[in-house]
Amino acid sequence: MHIYEVLKRPITTEKSNKMKDELRQYAFEVDLRANKIQVKEAVELAFKVEVLDVNVMRVAHRRRHFGRRVSYKPIWKKAIVTIAPNQRIELFEGV
Repeated sequence: MHIYEVLKRPITTEKSNKMKDELRQYAFEVDLRANKIQVKEAVELAFKVEVLDVNVMRVAHRRRHFGRRVSYKPIWKKAIVTIAPNQRIELFEGV
């Protein structure tokens, strides 16, 4: 799998911004087939940082109602990446 297929998009929420500032952790939506090793290699190559730890979780589908009809949002995978001290991912700065 190519590195730009592994990382889909960064996740920018209040919680992820707090993790970025206090713990040097960044959140990404990743491909469902990606594992921790592929996520680590993709972040290191794409952003030129040293990755210390990767946590990966599958986010369950959520039920949505449109009148009487029920549909589901798809299952997706989230990765929390911890980087080395004194390093930053510039994509997230100023967001």
